Amino acid sequence: VKGTTNGTTTDTDGKFSIQVNPGDILQVSYIGTTTQEITVTADQTNYSVTLTEDFQEIDEIVVVGYGQRKRSDVVGSVVSVSAKELKSRPVNNALEAMQGKAAGVDITSSQRPGTLGAINIRGSRSLSASNTPLYVVDGIPLISGGIENLNPLDIESIDILKDASSTAIYGSRGANGVVIVTTKQGKAGRFTISLNYSTTIEKIRDLAPSMNASDYITFRRWAKYYQDPATFPRGDQPNQDNDYAIFLGSQDPSSWANIERGWENGVWDGSKVVSTDWTDYVTQTGITNQYSLNVGGGTEKAKSFGSFGYLDNKGTVVGQQFKRYTGKVSVDIKPAEWFQFGGTLNASYGVTNFGQSTAGRNGLVNTNGLYESAKAVYAYAVPYDENGDRILFPGGDDAVKTVIDEVQYSNDERLNTRIFGSFYSQINFGAFADALEGLKYRINFGPDMNFNRNGLYLDKNSVVRSGSSYASVYKDQIMSYTLEHLLLYNKQIGNRHNLDVVLGQTETKYRQESSNMAANNIPYGEQLWDALTSSNVALASFGTGLTETQILSYLGRVEYTLDDKYSIRASGRFDGASQLADGNRWAFFPTAAAGWTLKKEKFLADTEWVNQLKLRAGVGVTGNSNINAYATKGPLTSLFYPQGNTLLPGVAPSATLANQELTWEKTTQYNLAVDFGFFNNRISGALDFYTSKTSDLLLQQQIPSVTGFPNTWANVGATKSRGVELTLNTVNIDTGKFLWTSAFSGSIQTNEITALANG
Repeated sequence: VKGTTNGTTTDTDGKFSIQVNPGDILQVSYIGTTTQEITVTADQTNYSVTLTEDFQEIDEIVVVGYGQRKRSDVVGSVVSVSAKELKSRPVNNALEAMQGKAAGVDITSSQRPGTLGAINIRGSRSLSASNTPLYVVDGIPLISGGIENLNPLDIESIDILKDASSTAIYGSRGANGVVIVTTKQGKAGRFTISLNYSTTIEKIRDLAPSMNASDYITFRRWAKYYQDPATFPRGDQPNQDNDYAIFLGSQDPSSWANIERGWENGVWDGSKVVSTDWTDYVTQTGITNQYSLNVGGGTEKAKSFGSFGYLDNKGTVVGQQFKRYTGKVSVDIKPAEWFQFGGTLNASYGVTNFGQSTAGRNGLVNTNGLYESAKAVYAYAVPYDENGDRILFPGGDDAVKTVIDEVQYSNDERLNTRIFGSFYSQINFGAFADALEGLKYRINFGPDMNFNRNGLYLDKNSVVRSGSSYASVYKDQIMSYTLEHLLLYNKQIGNRHNLDVVLGQTETKYRQESSNMAANNIPYGEQLWDALTSSNVALASFGTGLTETQILSYLGRVEYTLDDKYSIRASGRFDGASQLADGNRWAFFPTAAAGWTLKKEKFLADTEWVNQLKLRAGVGVTGNSNINAYATKGPLTSLFYPQGNTLLPGVAPSATLANQELTWEKTTQYNLAVDFGFFNNRISGALDFYTSKTSDLLLQQQIPSVTGFPNTWANVGATKSRGVELTLNTVNIDTGKFLWTSAFSGSIQTNEITALANG
């Protein structure tokens, strides 16, 4: 009731009841809708109220580093993808869900099922170190990937931090941008169960068609003519005897019989030669079935959420398939006003049939997969001889093998089990004293366990093998954790001032153990990679490995907002990375940003067609230390050396000289932007201008051979990038029953190498 504290809420059907007097004014409101006012009369007791969507009132919550902000308060460059958008796009992983949603974020999908594509935020800064962004899931930074292990339907939102003023709070690991993933949690209320199912169908669209048999035959005739004009006639003056030599008729009689069709009347007619599209034998309709079941609910004191997902992705290339099982459980408990704790645990098991592999190749065919191998086979060649048997070298060329039944001769199976989580405890000091209102201490712990087994078998009849069969097996286990101590303070002072402070210390440890073995002359294909130590195989290689790294950090951020119009933010992070040289491991990364909401100034406040107008500016320094863990140590490499008539295993210094002066790559970024919304936010978006300069690139530098080493890692070189990004959203039609919206994002970007090693 307007002007009083008397109020109520509706039930799930929108019904409500309240005690009022004639003349009272009811105010009915809901987030994202226009508030309706109704004057109560003595002769009416039932009222029907319809709330309409008000785009001007919607102020979404955006997840930023170590906190949340209203969209209108954000001063950095942040793009969000909601759960609604994720659900509307049946995708296999969260990376695909972001495709086309954010200006300046380039995402390239992989056609192989189970293989994560590539993502690049605002260009490439480093030439040798990784340009992959940092993934943060439920507040915990992941050390190695992990976003592909999440069920997209378990994700509540994805926030992409693009500029240094937003990412510097994550220090060196945020140098290439940060992707913050927030998964679904339990909500207070009755328990709900949701079941989702989707099917996706894919087909390959070949944008580079091959020549048909007739065209290729003519092309090859001309090639022979220019190679030896004294022996071979012009391409447009063929004869049958020369064709027999050109197309190796004696090596593959079946393919020659196909070419002879063109000579059956004594005069060449290429239209009679049958063309074989070899890609038809290696492609199929890709079908993806995805199932997801989740349940959640609880009270304000205890909330929980759980889900199970299953994905079956059959690829568009024969032999490629990916199956993934995912499970998630989260619990949040608040036993007292001053204390709460909880956690989230994600688990996944994936089986990837990778298809034809390039590992273990020793044949003449040099392609990057089965589809490319099929494109290399001659269109005039035929797959089977007159007896129906497979022709191993179609066309008679021993450099071109058939792709028929390749799935029987190539097996690349990859297993992955991943378990990672986020656990927290939080103390609210404001519950003890009013003077401490807004002060909290939080501890986060994020364990991560990753187990992989990659098995590969290539029969001697495989496209990529020649002479003998081959098998290999690789196993690793990765154990890591992140531990964070955070002191959080958020205080609203009167109606004008808001202060937000974050202080913290984090540490991350990473340990990877690996082993591998490979052998030739596998006698039985059924053995695959499971009997590489038997006496009847030829051991090709073996090895074990151990990698350990550690990052220790101290961070701080202060943000102040005045009248919801003026915002300033300053942050800094002090990072230490174990993979850099002693004396150069620590670096400080500062940042500053400011925002000015012009819409709330007097000169624009009454301009009805302008709903949002805000200027943002930011500058920051980030670093990159993502190189080999032992690049400064001069690692050893394994080898075999002869002793008498035997080969013994040994080690020798690697070809790279140790560099005890190796330090951080550093990138300085500037960002200037404007956020806008016009005509009741029917037109809204953002325009960003940015530039970045990277120095002390981590590169391999050639050094004089008298040192005994050809190269060394060094901080040499520099790059520069700049660009413009535009995000535009429009509400085209909104009748209340029908809504049509459009979204556009685009960017223009230039990258430049300004300096390199050795000039």
